[in-house]
Amino acid sequence: MTRQKKAMAIGLALAVLLTAVALTGCSLLPFGRPSGKTGEDPVTPGPGQGQMVLRLYFGDKQAMYLLPEDRTVTAPAGKTYEQLVVEELITGPKLADQVRTIPPEAKLLSLEIVEGVAYVNFSIEIQTKHWGGSTGEMFTIYSIVNSLTESPNVKSVQFLVEGQRVESLVGHADTTKPIERNAGMISGGK
Repeated sequence: MTRQKKAMAIGLALAVLLTAVALTGCSLLPFGRPSGKTGEDPVTPGPGQGQMVLRLYFGDKQAMYLLPEDRTVTAPAGKTYEQLVVEELITGPKLADQVRTIPPEAKLLSLEIVEGVAYVNFSIEIQTKHWGGSTGEMFTIYSIVNSLTESPNVKSVQFLVEGQRVESLVGHADTTKPIERNAGMISGGK
């Protein structure tokens, strides 16, 4: 085979590979989307180590909307995207115009995804340390639901407290059934 034919064969193979990557939506990046870019859907990696970008939603100071925050974290071995989302929500916002939506004393006991439903099991502090009010409860619920449904693995969220379904987190909203995303609570409605 001549040099020219080899170069053409390599070029053709590279073109086919790049076309396949583009058509399947595969990313050449190991985890998440590159930091600094907004407006893209986060990629949900499996358990492992590396950098990933989480899309989190926290309350605004006027208690009117949820505001997005893209946060780059290092994924420790054994942690899923969804577990990291809830843990970072508990940590609270990093941006000055946002307010926390989950009591810092609350702990994530477990998180399991079954047929698109994320069963999120919190410690009792999600109820006993919550500041209360119907608006506060709605912001807690939809901060978690909207953040988790950024993952393509999650379509809805079932809240559990100490392993049990509860009627409500703090007395206002029905949490006995899985709850779906509410884009209307997000500033800009996305």
